[in-house]
Amino acid sequence: MTDTGPLIDDDVIAKVLEAASGRGAEFAEVFAEDRRSSSAVLDDAKVEELTSGRDRGAGIRVVVGNSTGFAHTSDLSEAGLLATAEIAAAAARGGGGALAPRELRRVDAARPNAIEVLPGDVDKARKVELLGRADAAARAAGSSISQVTARYSDGRRRILVANTDGTLATDDQVRTVFSIVSVASGDTGLQTGREAVGHTVGFELFDRYDVEELARRSAERAITKLLARPAPSGQMTVVIGSGGGGVMFHEACGHGLEADLVAKGASVFRDRIGEQVASPLVTLVDDGTMGGEWGCFAVDDEGRPAQRNTLISEGVLVDYMWDGLRARREGRPSSGNGRRQSYQHLPMVRMTNTYLLGGESTPEEIIADTADGVYIAHLGGGQVNTATGDFVFGMTEAYLIESGRITEPLREGNLIGNGPEVLLNIDAVGNDFAMGPPGTCGKDGQGVPVGDGVPTLRVHGLTIGGTAA
Repeated sequence: MTDTGPLIDDDVIAKVLEAASGRGAEFAEVFAEDRRSSSAVLDDAKVEELTSGRDRGAGIRVVVGNSTGFAHTSDLSEAGLLATAEIAAAAARGGGGALAPRELRRVDAARPNAIEVLPGDVDKARKVELLGRADAAARAAGSSISQVTARYSDGRRRILVANTDGTLATDDQVRTVFSIVSVASGDTGLQTGREAVGHTVGFELFDRYDVEELARRSAERAITKLLARPAPSGQMTVVIGSGGGGVMFHEACGHGLEADLVAKGASVFRDRIGEQVASPLVTLVDDGTMGGEWGCFAVDDEGRPAQRNTLISEGVLVDYMWDGLRARREGRPSSGNGRRQSYQHLPMVRMTNTYLLGGESTPEEIIADTADGVYIAHLGGGQVNTATGDFVFGMTEAYLIESGRITEPLREGNLIGNGPEVLLNIDAVGNDFAMGPPGTCGKDGQGVPVGDGVPTLRVHGLTIGGTAA
């Protein structure tokens, strides 16, 4: 891989850490980043967007007691970094003796996957050609397809993290994503179908996925929804399909297991370690080591190697997710969940790839054992109150279950419930685990790439907000 030189020389890092810690700091950190990206959008068979960009810089954090000073710069010269360190140190309101930084030691963290083809080495024409093929395949799926939007994007993010504890870590993250939205027109109005794939891999993503097949699935989903009936309303049994409902667990309970929200009293799971918070069928994991998945990496944005963390084990809450600062205050190690959007942001506790482990039932058995209800193949975006666990999610693809069979498609409606209640009311978990599409998690104004996944599962007592009389 090209561009493998250091973002900052080791001797410069040592000088910057010394300057940052010179006013009585308890901890000082340098985070440097070099980010490159490109994207292309085809809308209505025309290239509407073809962009590329690069951003590089460093953020310096200084901690004194409960005070944190932070400053960032796009100037990676020694002079620029030293000036930024002075600003961060002054903002932390220190005043004690100087901290002696420990000798830097490189963190040995395995890359979660190898990159075969750097997207930056691929001609833009090849990327646009993918969009054209997808557009043609979607339109060929049926005359009712009236609009197609295809998107391609890739990014490469090189980071360096060094701190006064002696950490010196680097990572090189490459992500590639492709999505397509098809719109079908009919007597019931406009209906949409969406497909997306994204992994922490290079352009070899398209050796693994056929964009034309993705386009056909997108179009067929939109066409099927033209024949859909209004979704029912009321409390009922819900079966969520493999891969399609991971976002619910990400939002409805994942955020509540982040240590910063727990400390603020903004989590319904506060002070519940060791308690039964879910069905014994539920084991929830957050795993930054999942090779190739959207939320994987070698080290987090504080230089901690990625980890696989079990949060709920057979229904019992066993741990929260931790970043370095909060773990430091609790006298425990970080769980590798310190993440930030860019060098211009402070790190905070964030999920990586969050998922429910598979069970023993087949999806066919779960459906056959459900007399009546709703089958949700895909959930869309939603909202959650982490303090109470109450949530609302959109159902982007759903069907009726009647007499143990999946029958008619349903128009889009809402899924309404409470995270802790959902965890307790799961009574069947399938053996068909799958990760869902790539996501971006927003928190306190920052967005980071995350993954989520579930097997087929069944929940009693969820509310469907439909429009059927």
